[in-house]
Amino acid sequence: MRPAQLLRVLEREFSSTAEGHHTPVMLWGPPGVGKSQMVAQIAERHRVPMIDIRLSQMEPSDLRGIPFRAGDRVEWAIPAILPDAERHGPAGILFLDEITSAPPAVSAAAYQLILDRRLGEYGVPRRWAIFAAGNRQGDRGVTYSMPAPLANRFSHFEVETHLDDWVAWAYAQGIDERVIGFLRFRPELLFDFDPAHNPVAFPSPRSWEFAHRCLKKFEDIPELLQGTLQGCVGPAAGIEIAAFVDSLDQMPDLDAILAGDVVPVPREIDLQYAVAAALVGRAIRAQAEPDKDRVIGNILAYAGRFPQREMGVMLVSDLHRAVGNSLFEVPAFADWAAVVADVMLYE
Repeated sequence: MRPAQLLRVLEREFSSTAEGHHTPVMLWGPPGVGKSQMVAQIAERHRVPMIDIRLSQMEPSDLRGIPFRAGDRVEWAIPAILPDAERHGPAGILFLDEITSAPPAVSAAAYQLILDRRLGEYGVPRRWAIFAAGNRQGDRGVTYSMPAPLANRFSHFEVETHLDDWVAWAYAQGIDERVIGFLRFRPELLFDFDPAHNPVAFPSPRSWEFAHRCLKKFEDIPELLQGTLQGCVGPAAGIEIAAFVDSLDQMPDLDAILAGDVVPVPREIDLQYAVAAALVGRAIRAQAEPDKDRVIGNILAYAGRFPQREMGVMLVSDLHRAVGNSLFEVPAFADWAAVVADVMLYE
């Protein structure tokens, strides 16, 4: 399932805790596709705590607690890491990460916690959601086969990579437009992981975020830039994005485009992708300006000049995801839509 859909599932599952309809959710996927980040987004959106428990690093007693003598009986001390309404708040997310890397004894200790929301005398607060994530056995990570009794305690979803969803997230997070433009140009490199070769660095949604940071740190040191990009996304992809960034010296004048001047569209396809990504980024930054409608109108006019009209449609689609339905209120939108009506409706 694509990330945008999974976020809606997680959103509804978190909200359902209030009515008692929550089902624990298990997210499956290879490393770097953003499983834990999606869970963190839900917690951030609702401004609730997320307790991240890495089961691969735990012993059974870390969940069950330590026994102690209380008179003639033995009681259990509840671990402080488990959600407590007084200490952590009435609502939140208990996230069991790396659950497929946990030894079987630890998984067994989690059975009752996941399904019954209890562990001995301890009970998970009513408005706390339980989410989990792990790698598949074919991903060459340290994984154990999930026992059927544990698997049957979750609803299961496999996380797919999807470029449009990643691009929308990237614009919202301020990811460098050069990275976004490159992945629009080379979409197959959003995620390229071959477990048979067990690479150390490889392209993934997570490692492209690393590449964004790399550009901010090393773009003024040309002799280091390519090597550091390769260290983030792998040898081949690192060479490609370094060459892409070098080629951007031939980019048209973005300020002139935003001012409404007639600026030629570059003939090179990679530069067209770079211009489209950069213009969306400029539109996002213009949202706080009083002349934002004029800026967006000039971007729409430029989108209509692309020789391949599909490129303009991609630009405006990304623009809509970034700025929302206010795009439709800009007078120039109707003119642009009329130019590409046959592409939008029939192709």
